[in-house]
Amino acid sequence: MKPGLKVTLEIEKKADYGYFLTDGESTILLHNSEIIEDISDREEVLVYLYVDHEERLAATMKMPKITEEVYDWVEVVDVVSGRGVYVDVGLSKDALVATEHLPPFESIWPKAGDKLYCMMKVTKYGRMFAKPAPEDVIKELFQPADQSLMNKELTGTVYRLIASGSFVISEEGIRGFIHPSQRKEEPRLGEQLKARVIAIKDDSSVNLSLLPRKQDSMSTDAEQIISYLRTRNGAMPFSDKSDPEDIKERFQMSKGAFKRALGHLMKQGKVRQEGSWTYEITKEK
Repeated sequence: MKPGLKVTLEIEKKADYGYFLTDGESTILLHNSEIIEDISDREEVLVYLYVDHEERLAATMKMPKITEEVYDWVEVVDVVSGRGVYVDVGLSKDALVATEHLPPFESIWPKAGDKLYCMMKVTKYGRMFAKPAPEDVIKELFQPADQSLMNKELTGTVYRLIASGSFVISEEGIRGFIHPSQRKEEPRLGEQLKARVIAIKDDSSVNLSLLPRKQDSMSTDAEQIISYLRTRNGAMPFSDKSDPEDIKERFQMSKGAFKRALGHLMKQGKVRQEGSWTYEITKEK
């Protein structure tokens, strides 16, 4: 028997503080605090093996929410500077998300109550480590965004942070991205937040904003244009001369609204036009 296994063991005998279980060779304690349903009339019981707080191999009827094969959302319960954060995996002991799987700055580490989508590995010594899911795993949760979400508010969780912005997955499974220009401060990994949809991208994900509407006097239409430009590295094949149907299909707005928003952006020095193309003007730092 070793930690991290689910096993069915025979009940050997009852004690005041629990039951002793056996696999025919070794004996292990199932403490009363680890019993979640009546087993007095059973001969066998399914348990999970773990190392308790006194470093002893023990049994529990509680099953972990996550394993090496199973990912799920787990809640952060404690933060230890320089070491990482602990998450509740459904057992009497919590699992550690080590610093190597967290942002380099502790200011954007998860806090207690935040959630991470993780799997768990158990060492031969019984230490439990949780690891946030990579993109190719969490993408299995993604759902396509509908055009009706434009300008609507989504509630979601930050699941990935990179230099160019924050990735969010909504409660419905919509994948969102928050550019640094669309926030006042960087959200934490695992933070649950509400953000406004400002663009729906070709891959059915969305761009989100944490800023109030019409931030810096920019209209919602203008925000959408800027957001789309940034998905194309600051250049788009649309201008005030573009076909109305093309504008409608891409931006879900009339040509008149598009021209007003574009004119507003040009007056602010945020974009420029060359022929049939529009370019974002970036200020050098």
